[in-house]
Amino acid sequence: MTNIVKKLNANEIEQLLKHLHPDTQDLPTGMRARAKYEGVTISIYNSQKVMFQGKNAEALWRKLIDHSERKSPAKSKSKKKPVTSTQYIRYNAHSCIGSDEAGSGDYFGPLTVCACYVSAQHIPILKELGVDDSKRLTDKKIVALAEQLVTFLPHSLLVLDNPKYNERKQLGWSQVKMKAVLHNECIKNVLKKVDATEVDYIVIDQFAKQEVYEHYALGAIPERQKTQFETKGESKSLAIAAASIISRYAFVKHMDQLSKRYRMEILKGASHKVDVTAAKVIEKYGLEVLDGMSKSHFSNRNKALALVNSKR
Repeated sequence: MTNIVKKLNANEIEQLLKHLHPDTQDLPTGMRARAKYEGVTISIYNSQKVMFQGKNAEALWRKLIDHSERKSPAKSKSKKKPVTSTQYIRYNAHSCIGSDEAGSGDYFGPLTVCACYVSAQHIPILKELGVDDSKRLTDKKIVALAEQLVTFLPHSLLVLDNPKYNERKQLGWSQVKMKAVLHNECIKNVLKKVDATEVDYIVIDQFAKQEVYEHYALGAIPERQKTQFETKGESKSLAIAAASIISRYAFVKHMDQLSKRYRMEILKGASHKVDVTAAKVIEKYGLEVLDGMSKSHFSNRNKALALVNSKR
C-alpha cells in the first residue's frame, strides 16, 4: 500500500472537505476528518497535514488538489548522512526501524515483540496522533492508536505464547535470549518489506548490552552498522514508540481474551494481587491451566500455590 503525507494550506483543506464530505465524528485525537475516496483513505489532521493511503494515493492527491499555485520545494541534492554512534542521534530526523516488546514483566500473558519502520515523512503524523506519549497512554487508547498505525506503517509483530515461552525456559533459554531472537526476527521481517537503502537506523529499545544481544540472537544481525541500542528508547525514537504501542496492543488484546475465557479479570504485572488471581485460577481450573496462561518461572506461581495450600 502506498501512503503519502502532505502539508496543505487552509484553502486546500477546505477544498478537500467540500469535495469529500468526510466523517468528522468519533475520530482519534489530532484528526479533523477522515474519508474513503476512490479506494484511498484520506486522513486530515488539525496540523493541516493530510495522509493519503492506498494504491492510487499519489494520483488521487494530484487529482483532488489544484496545484497551479503550489510551488514545489527545492529538492536536496544529498540525503542526510547518519551521524556516528559517538554523537547524539536525532532519530526523528531520520527514517528508522524501531523495536520494542511487551509482557516481559507480566506473570500472565505472552511475550510480544514488534519492529516498525517509520520514515521521516511520517514523523509529523505520529506526533499528531500522540505516539510520542506512548508510555502515558491507557490500554483503551493504545488499542485505538495501534489499529491506526498498523494500516500504514510497515511492521512485524511476533507473539510468543505461554506454552512456547515455558518450553524455551525448560530448554535453558533466558528471557533475554528469547527477546533477542524475537527482536532480530522482527527486524529481518520488516527489512523484507522496505527498501533497506532508505533505512538510516535500526534502533532497539535496550534490554541487554549489544554484545549480549548479538550473542543470543539466532543468525546474523541485519544491517549491523546501522543498529543502535537505546535505553528509554520510546522517548528518543518515534519508531520505537510506534513499535511499543503495537506490541502493547497485542499483549492487551491477549489479556482481554484470557479474562473472557476464564470469566475473571486476569491482571497485568506481577504484584500480590496477581498472586491472588493465580490462586483463584488454580482453585477453579487447576495448576495445568495456570501454567498454560502464565510464565511459570515467575515467583508468583509458588506464591499462588502457598495461598491455595494455606486454605486447606
